[in-house]
Amino acid sequence: MERSAKVRSFLKVYKYILFDAVTIALSYFISMWMFSFMGVSHNYSGIWTALAIIIPSKILIFFITGIYRIMSKHTGFEDFFKIAITVIFTNVIIALVVFLTDANFMFESAYIFISLIEITGLIFPRILRRTLQLISYQIKWYQTIGVKTLIIGAGSAGEMVVKEIYKNKDLNNIPVAFVDDSPEKFGKRLMGINVVGTLNDIEKVISKYHIEEVIIAINALPQEKFKELVNRLLHSHVKIRKLNVLEEINDDKAPKLVDIKVEDLLNRSVIVLDNQGINDFISGETVLITGGGGSIGSELSRQIYDLNPKKIIIFDIYENNAYEIQMELLRKAHKSTTHKYPDLVVRIGSVYNKVRLEQIFEEFKPTIVFHAAAYKHVPLMEDSAIEAVRTNVIGTYNTAVLSNKYGVKKFVLVSSDKAVRSTNIMGATKRFAELIIKDQQNKGKTMFSAVRFGNVLGSNGSVIPLFKKQIADGGPVTVTHKDITRYFMTIPEAVGLILQCGVYAECGELFVLDMGEPVKIHELAKKMIRLAGFRPDEDIKIEIVGLRPGEKLYEELLIDTKHSDFHSTLNKLIFKEATNNGDFDVERLEDLINRFETLNNDEVKQEVSKMVVSYKVNN
Repeated sequence: MERSAKVRSFLKVYKYILFDAVTIALSYFISMWMFSFMGVSHNYSGIWTALAIIIPSKILIFFITGIYRIMSKHTGFEDFFKIAITVIFTNVIIALVVFLTDANFMFESAYIFISLIEITGLIFPRILRRTLQLISYQIKWYQTIGVKTLIIGAGSAGEMVVKEIYKNKDLNNIPVAFVDDSPEKFGKRLMGINVVGTLNDIEKVISKYHIEEVIIAINALPQEKFKELVNRLLHSHVKIRKLNVLEEINDDKAPKLVDIKVEDLLNRSVIVLDNQGINDFISGETVLITGGGGSIGSELSRQIYDLNPKKIIIFDIYENNAYEIQMELLRKAHKSTTHKYPDLVVRIGSVYNKVRLEQIFEEFKPTIVFHAAAYKHVPLMEDSAIEAVRTNVIGTYNTAVLSNKYGVKKFVLVSSDKAVRSTNIMGATKRFAELIIKDQQNKGKTMFSAVRFGNVLGSNGSVIPLFKKQIADGGPVTVTHKDITRYFMTIPEAVGLILQCGVYAECGELFVLDMGEPVKIHELAKKMIRLAGFRPDEDIKIEIVGLRPGEKLYEELLIDTKHSDFHSTLNKLIFKEATNNGDFDVERLEDLINRFETLNNDEVKQEVSKMVVSYKVNN
């Protein structure tokens, strides 16, 4: 196979060499004919001898300058420029030789025509393939019904979009027009497509040209202007995409055109982290991540993997998730030629199995623990309260007790806004977990902390993937209540917060992120429908289905901001509540652990409500 590939490569180069040799010879004979046609006589003696030297010499120079390494499928302006410069340079040398030696095989002035003919002849076969491709795509567009597309940005990024549309057979876009933020480009053409207006004219252009899809292709567009632009487009009922410039540079297989994600439009301040402090916190440590294959746990693993820990232990009950993140990190380490990545250990087991969990602590002696293992789905846990207690309460208790026993430096609990005055068992068990780590803070040298945040976009079980599937199915999109609101953050933001709070942790603090304004789920559904190019309640219906068991209209982030010891940290978006919240009855917890298997679903909820006084059982 390798040999046949080399033979094919040689034949392609040989084909171009032959064509170039003929082109060089023709350039001389055509120039001779032109001079004779104009009545200029000349004794062209020695032309064959000269060509016998010139042709091999030029072909050798073409080899040296890399002209025969140009791929015709991807020939661009830079390649044309290289061919032109090489031809002109070699002909200037030959003209100087003719002038200085009085050689009589060609006029010096003829090399102007010779150069033009050579450049044209050398470029033509190298652009023929791309020209035929372009023609075939144009024919295909007019034979099929394509998506009329407006491209925002008539610069290098806009050109890249058009090239991607031309060469990607999976795209059914027809570029109709450009608009650009530079008025000077109005009326000009790029890649044969007119620039028909500025960003202020978008709505008119969409209406005039019956645009069905808009692709944003402006480099370094400020985030606020990007949001403003997308929000304008949302009301034009077009599908919106953008050029995926960064991923294109890093990965040739990454999609060049990607959908706008709803998280791109959230009105949230950027979280600035103390990267040096986080690096110092993790560097050289042995880090255990429980639930390391989940949405938060896997992102913790990714970010910590780059922070030079001594070792990472991913502990998860679900083998598929654990395997996926293991393979991802090992591939990253394999590709790297500069960064030395830490030892990676993956173990399967559950945090509620104390024997198995202690084996992990005994074998690896972790110095930092991130406890992300938990059940998080509110309606499911309402019907499986025993399992919620088993993992979220007993699992946390086991992990916290063993952290103290084995001298862990810092323990960070991943908590939830649903722990606040919870009306569901999932939130109550997360509050229970917060109380456990506060109690454990006083029983050893381990520094405990909890991090509480809102819904994580794109996580398993979150509303965003559900809405995407419902829109893809043609609807309806189901919303539990028209006024229901939630706080949102991205997975990387959540993990950055967890790491930062780990740096700040000292004595059982509860950390909370200022997440800005909550988002109305009904409005979120409308935005996602519009992003897909549909009209809410016309093309895709939105159905109000009613609150699910244990679900609240509004989520809260703090127990009581008016009366708690609630104050800021070094990061202006991170706050902490350091109150003790009363005594914690460990004996009562251990009694619950001993007999909770004998209780039914409702009885477990009642027992939890006795320990978590802010939990109101939803009957």
